[in-house]
Amino acid sequence: MIMRKFPVVLFLFSIPLVAFSLRALSPTNPCHSKPNPKTLRSDQFTVLINGYSESRFHLLRSIAAKYSSCPSVAAVFILWSNPTTPTETLTQLTINITSYYFVSAPISILRQSSDSLNSRFFPRPSWITTRAVAICDDDVEIDTKSVEFAFKIWSSHQDNLVGFFARSHDFDLSRRTWIYTVHPDKYSIVLTKFMILKTDYLYMYSCGSNMDEMRKVVDRMRNCEDILMNFVVANATNSGPILIGAEKVRDWGDARNEGRGSTEKEEKLVTEVGLSSRKGDHRKRRGECIREFHRIWEKMPLIYSNGKVVNSVGEQGLCEKGGKLVFCDEQLLL
Repeated sequence: MIMRKFPVVLFLFSIPLVAFSLRALSPTNPCHSKPNPKTLRSDQFTVLINGYSESRFHLLRSIAAKYSSCPSVAAVFILWSNPTTPTETLTQLTINITSYYFVSAPISILRQSSDSLNSRFFPRPSWITTRAVAICDDDVEIDTKSVEFAFKIWSSHQDNLVGFFARSHDFDLSRRTWIYTVHPDKYSIVLTKFMILKTDYLYMYSCGSNMDEMRKVVDRMRNCEDILMNFVVANATNSGPILIGAEKVRDWGDARNEGRGSTEKEEKLVTEVGLSSRKGDHRKRRGECIREFHRIWEKMPLIYSNGKVVNSVGEQGLCEKGGKLVFCDEQLLL
């Protein structure tokens, strides 16, 4: 493959000004300019990486470049959500990416006007030209082979959320309340550490008239945008998410990674800025979010899935799927 070196573009505008800045290209309200799905590319997807902390610049540079190198990635957008970061600092980030990395798909920085987590799912019709998007964190790095495999699975199951990290909801009988937890044999939530979804769901999340109160919960809790998206999709499809097994994953925000290839200072800076680093409070807040979403929705739409889709190597059997024979490892274990 011939790697082309594209410029990294820094777009300095805020969400309230997006419509004004792009007025010549699209209607004032992005929610009124939903593109025809037939005009969106289905052979590639768009990567949206959420960025906030300058201490993670060294990770963001390498992660953005890695995803840019995936053949199925059309573009990478870094959604910078820290409005206090100086423009000069972000400009230097773009210079660093172009100076030290060869990228295939173009990388751009879209500066947000606030740190609202809801902006991760904001529709961007002038930038997103694909039928699928990947929502990613700035401290999770997944090998390109696994990313390509995840997109392949999504392409065959476009109504589902597809991800590499799973959690679950449950009902605590002793306390008679909904909680956020992890089950060894089932899951109902995939996280935005890396999540592939249909572009349509960005509009359901951001533009639905019935979503205002739930988006306010996300802003108040400063958490749970991924749980809310799982609610949205499960309610629309009556189906659970799909968990993918990755060959190589590095979650820099996980304390279990400490001591693996980074200095103690770097690790401390990376892990301390993450929401999940405050584990007890983090899980409590997410349980509260589930209860609030359930109260507002007046039902529990989340649906359990089982198993994991893997892309193993070596000898494999053949299984029947839709009247065709495929490798058994590509069967969904739901």
